[in-house]
Amino acid sequence: MNRIDQNVGGDLSRREFLWKTGGGFGGLALSYLLGQDRALGLAASEDQLQKALRHKPKAKRVIQLFMGGAASHVDTFDYKPELFRRNGEDWDPGETIELFQSSPGATFAPPWSFQPYGQCGKHLSEIVAPLGDCVDQMAFVHNLVGKTGVHSQATYLQSTGFQLPGFPGMGAWVSYALGSMNDNLPTFVVLPDHRGFASNGPKNWSAAFLPAEHQGTTIFPGRENPIADLNASANDYITKAGDAEGLAVLRRLNEKHASNRVDGRLEARIRSYELAAKMQLSAPEALDISREPDHILKLYQLDHGIQTFDTQINPIEETDYFSRKCLVARRLLERGVRFVQIWSGNDNGFPRRNWDSHEDIQRDHGPLALGMANGAAALIKDLAQRGMLEDTIILWTTEFGRMPCAQGGKGRDHNPFCFTNWLCGGGIKGGATVGNSDVWGFRPEDRQNPTLVYDLHATILHQMGIDHERLTFRHNGIDRRLTDVHGHVVHDLIA
Repeated sequence: MNRIDQNVGGDLSRREFLWKTGGGFGGLALSYLLGQDRALGLAASEDQLQKALRHKPKAKRVIQLFMGGAASHVDTFDYKPELFRRNGEDWDPGETIELFQSSPGATFAPPWSFQPYGQCGKHLSEIVAPLGDCVDQMAFVHNLVGKTGVHSQATYLQSTGFQLPGFPGMGAWVSYALGSMNDNLPTFVVLPDHRGFASNGPKNWSAAFLPAEHQGTTIFPGRENPIADLNASANDYITKAGDAEGLAVLRRLNEKHASNRVDGRLEARIRSYELAAKMQLSAPEALDISREPDHILKLYQLDHGIQTFDTQINPIEETDYFSRKCLVARRLLERGVRFVQIWSGNDNGFPRRNWDSHEDIQRDHGPLALGMANGAAALIKDLAQRGMLEDTIILWTTEFGRMPCAQGGKGRDHNPFCFTNWLCGGGIKGGATVGNSDVWGFRPEDRQNPTLVYDLHATILHQMGIDHERLTFRHNGIDRRLTDVHGHVVHDLIA
């Protein structure tokens, strides 16, 4: 059961009725409903749901690709000939600008060449050239603006719709609204960078005030233990049989404790334990990419046979890790996971292993972008050949962009004033560009009509059949929603 406008009046919900009127039978019936609904807390009525799902959804699933550290739009997807023409000249945007870490340097041309791809003629940098085969299926937004040049706040904004902690991630909202499509895996899965979390860590995919079951489940593909604490530690006194018996006892105790209580948090915790037990059987198979045929491993460039990588950041390693996550994401989607978030780049550290290229854009962005593009292109092609791209949205995003001027000669400072996102699949118009930046890639071409993260969130929910203004949750006396009090569906993005 989905929950849209879940703030009901004083009447008993069917869950409360069953808890209060039936002892054992009521508990059994409720357990059945919980299994069928894949949902906890108060359920919306069917008429409320239909009002919210005003149209037939074009998308069932979402993959969000998040470039932690702020990817440079002008070095990847937003071609600016003016930067090449004026490279090395004084950069003068005609206004005073205060940057995050530096003073504006000279005009800085990308270290890489651009060329057009596809029937749409979209210019891409050579470091994202693998996506050239897919541009006719992709839609680019080049006039996205943020609110801050601070990584943590900007990352929150793109992930949750708010600049402060304490709000649910987009995947949690989708899970809350639509529920699960499977019985054995989470609805919302997060695949972090293999080196660690990006800014804010798990707070980016928290359920916050939504029922706890909707938070993202963190998985690290390629690690010996991809899901922390899923299985009991290997030792002499814990066996699989004993572990199963322990879980059975825990389940009986939980059911007894819950039999005379109505508590959404308790229900969520019980649900999470039940899901964990099911994942012990289903997750290892879903994460085992060795089951994939050779031609799929080749598509994702995972057939290189290299066991150890150079200590310096390099394209082969970045391709391996990002492609591995993309392939695991496809396997999860096939098995009913509804929302997968893939991260590239961990939090600040030296040498750089994220997109925060203050010192050397060529050193950092080259391997990261090529690895991302190899994996993302393979993912798009793989979903398309399986007929899944038509109802799966891919969103590529980052917390803000980078400046068209140099920092220290080879790096770029933060640019929250304008940056790029792209979308693909799920009824998104292919080969489109919606909203342009100015000649520098500094600010939107039309400063009065930029695109905001709320607009992209509203559009994605729209494609999933949800009116973003009706997907709410009452918290601290306020009807909260993913898009706060903002957001418009960007119809130019829709096929």
